[in-house]
Amino acid sequence: MSVQDEIRALVEKNPVVLFMKGTRSAPQCGFSARVCDILDEFLDEYRTVNVLADPQLRDAIKTFSSWPTIPQLYVGAKFVGGSDIVHELTKSGELGDVLGVKRIELSVPEVTFSPSAEAAFLRFWEAEGDTEEPVVRLTVGSNWEPMLDLDQKRDGDIVLDMGELDLVMTRSTARRADGLSVDFIERGGQMGFKVDNPSRPPMVKQLTAVELQRWISDGKPHLLVDVRTVEERVKAKIESAVALADIDGKIEDLDRDQTVVFLCHHGMRSQQAATHLLAKGFRDVHNLQGGINAWSLHVDPEVPRY
Repeated sequence: MSVQDEIRALVEKNPVVLFMKGTRSAPQCGFSARVCDILDEFLDEYRTVNVLADPQLRDAIKTFSSWPTIPQLYVGAKFVGGSDIVHELTKSGELGDVLGVKRIELSVPEVTFSPSAEAAFLRFWEAEGDTEEPVVRLTVGSNWEPMLDLDQKRDGDIVLDMGELDLVMTRSTARRADGLSVDFIERGGQMGFKVDNPSRPPMVKQLTAVELQRWISDGKPHLLVDVRTVEERVKAKIESAVALADIDGKIEDLDRDQTVVFLCHHGMRSQQAATHLLAKGFRDVHNLQGGINAWSLHVDPEVPRY
């Protein structure tokens, strides 16, 4: 089957398909993250395809759609458009009709500020010299990393009354923020905000080559899984790694608490494999940053680079 045929099969089999950089839980570009945020407001489930995991697919999808950029959204086997078009459809209220669903009903999240956090925001607001009502913006992106900043209210924001200030956020952030708490800590001359979010799911952890070497030297229990092809493993390998092809049918039978590390050439295919395993209920899943290429550069130069 050609790559074009594979793409055709994907868009015909799945009602909604997003060809993107990265995955839904770990987008690897801002435009892909933006479309995921929008789709999350309408759909609990949709198919994503990581074009970074396959250079042939990344080129072929642009030919298939006659569209030069990623991400690309398909609904009912028809090409809808990229990030800007999806955003415009959302603003015009047409995206729900395109997807054939209504926007998911949203409950207002419960967010708490400690007294020290509220006081810190008010101090920072006064230092800015603003005379308007204090407004703090919370952003929790699709990677679940929180951001807090002084801002203004915008159309469509969810607004929470936090006492002497208002907390604002987009709908996509509101879906990820229930139960979130913010504290401000000053200790040993250091200060900063501490955010706890119980809604945050387990995430793929990034492991450097040097850290992996330390794990191996210290005898830390872990399973190192190489997702590359046979030909690539012949060129270069880490001796303690096992091939995914050798354990693919058995890996899901492992203890969900086992530490698993995935590696590939540069860390893209392994990220996708790690995300897939995480979705199966595993809780301690790692991706080797930079793949075996980083291992050659920073740990063992005798392992060939290719």
